[in-house]
Amino acid sequence: MLRARGVEKKYGDFQAVYPLDLDVRGGEVFGFLGLNGAGKSTTFRMLAGVLPPTAGTIEVDGLDLAQHPVESRRRIGFIPDRPYLYDKLTAREFLRFLGEVYGMSLATLDEKVATELSRQSLGEQADHLVESFSHGMKQRLVLAGALLHEPRLLIVDEPMVGLDPRGARQIKETFRSLAGLGRTVFLSTHTLAVAAEVCDRIAIIHRGRIARTGTVAELCGARETLEDVFLRITGGLE
Repeated sequence: MLRARGVEKKYGDFQAVYPLDLDVRGGEVFGFLGLNGAGKSTTFRMLAGVLPPTAGTIEVDGLDLAQHPVESRRRIGFIPDRPYLYDKLTAREFLRFLGEVYGMSLATLDEKVATELSRQSLGEQADHLVESFSHGMKQRLVLAGALLHEPRLLIVDEPMVGLDPRGARQIKETFRSLAGLGRTVFLSTHTLAVAAEVCDRIAIIHRGRIARTGTVAELCGARETLEDVFLRITGGLE
């Protein structure tokens, strides 16, 4: 579903991300872990087509992101670490706006908006202004918007920040449900317990380089926790 070869990013003389290779399969929840400043968000933006890489190639569902920018992006849902919402719109209006941006059929848009709001337990708040929503409700609304056009690949940067246990569980269940449908979730999180629970495989990036990739069992072996492995690779606490 997602294939990256030799992808890197430079800003002048500064190397933010060194050449990296990634293969993420369909039906997989893939975790991307690293300390702040390790290159996670830069990598996410390149994989989502928001930021052009300095070098390398990225394929989404078999389409080269640079050669087929529009068609490949139709297959991606992207939630950055600081998503923007229009507070003066209702939840329904916000999703309708996104659907029109995606070029979705107006004949089916209202039905899909209602479905996504219901899936995120926001049906009763559909006609409430976004500015009245709690942080968790806004997170779920953003997720509904990213899933509205039924992307094959969902890229999510720090989805659990500030969520209460109920909201976090609902989002984790959404990720596993998407994987069960053969779609792919690529996520970053600082909450290692969440990564260990929900991810099929994990990559750890450190100082712009991927240090380790594998399942939790492959990374940890019999004696270590994911936290042990992460801190050993990254050199401890920030």
